[in-house]
Amino acid sequence: MSDGTKIEWTDATVNAINGCTVVSPGCTNCYAMRLAGTRLRSHPSREGLTQPSKAGPVWNGVVRLHEPALSLPRRWRKSRMIFWNAHGDMFHPSVPVEWIDRCFDEMEATRHHVHQVLTKRPERMAAYIRARWALPSSVNAFYDLPETVQLYQPRQNIWLGTSIEDQERAEERVPHLLNTPAAVRWLSCEPLLAPIDLTQIEDRVVYNGFTVSALTGWGGFDYPVPGPQSSLPKIHWVVAGGESGRGARPMSLKAARSLRDQCRQAQVPFLFKQWGNYLPAGQVQTSGRRWAPLCGTSLYATKGITGRLLDGCEHNDMPRIAA
Repeated sequence: MSDGTKIEWTDATVNAINGCTVVSPGCTNCYAMRLAGTRLRSHPSREGLTQPSKAGPVWNGVVRLHEPALSLPRRWRKSRMIFWNAHGDMFHPSVPVEWIDRCFDEMEATRHHVHQVLTKRPERMAAYIRARWALPSSVNAFYDLPETVQLYQPRQNIWLGTSIEDQERAEERVPHLLNTPAAVRWLSCEPLLAPIDLTQIEDRVVYNGFTVSALTGWGGFDYPVPGPQSSLPKIHWVVAGGESGRGARPMSLKAARSLRDQCRQAQVPFLFKQWGNYLPAGQVQTSGRRWAPLCGTSLYATKGITGRLLDGCEHNDMPRIAA
């Protein structure tokens, strides 16, 4: 937990729930898993959360609530963007509902902050949020809506997202995110291991009787919902980045450009976090020098050298919905 972080898209982290299980290729080089089994292995919040393997520490499925972290947002008077549980998954199947309740109680009680939630298990998040933020059926009668339509009241200061690393994970997880009531729905495409075409997910989700498009909303349009439900069933923000650290895998230029261009076409904010350890030929380093080898191979270097310029530009777009 930290007031201040090197993560480009947030201001602070609160690690109230720690521990996880490897579920997909994006987890292979998880920095939190590595830390929990090395430098932080004796810390009370991380002890016993990993087991050794030939490839290094691996999550063992044990999860733990770190009580001191829960109250941090109340102590921070100045408004911040706060990323919750970077060293675990709030919606891991082993996390009790009571722990999730306590996290969301704190988020809702500190509306001067923007709280960012990220999970690789959006199906559980969707079920939890739909139960927590559902409005009573009497609201339908007030707006003369059919009983088959369920209205929700998303909290404007809580952004809900899922992590995806390739097309398979996008098609598994994005539909669940689209079925999650939220002021901001966002995607963390990091590590981006293969190209992702979000347009291929269109017309696969039905929300209150309407067909949903991942990037543009209702049936391809931002169709307003009657009544108090303020959010549209679409993705409001996309973050993309390459992998860094031991065993890092390269992110292709094609994959990065494709996500940027999809977001530009749909007018969805796009943030390019980093290249990671591999900078493709033709791209610009942090120093401003273009990497242009005659052989066309990528530059292998630290992320401090490879930087975060995509075709010479920083992409730092954020959603405009605030707390």
